[in-house]
Amino acid sequence: MDTSTHAKKLEEEKELIVNELSAIAHFNESTGDWEAKPAEPADNADQNDAADDQEDSIERQALVADLENRYRNLKRALEKIEAGTYGTCELCQKPIEKNRLEANPAARTCIADKEREAELPL
Repeated sequence: MDTSTHAKKLEEEKELIVNELSAIAHFNESTGDWEAKPAEPADNADQNDAADDQEDSIERQALVADLENRYRNLKRALEKIEAGTYGTCELCQKPIEKNRLEANPAARTCIADKEREAELPL
């Protein structure tokens, strides 16, 4: 399988994800995780502003978790390309369908095992 096109897509998306993460989080080198930056507190905040800030913080943490998961999947796919194991389902070890990899170059499973992908470790 020619992986050069997939590698390019993966690298481009990884760069976009890092840019998005950098805007709302910082990378903690000691843990290897992205941590959401706290929202800027409003001047003269009333109770409604404080509640809004809390809600924004929760949403930011959820977004960081989603982006970090995608980032890890992109890195994992690039590592698989280097190792020569790219395109193999992590559950059944069968080849991942070409159309699935074209739609999602970081796919970890074949279409048949897509619903079970959540079973895989992050």
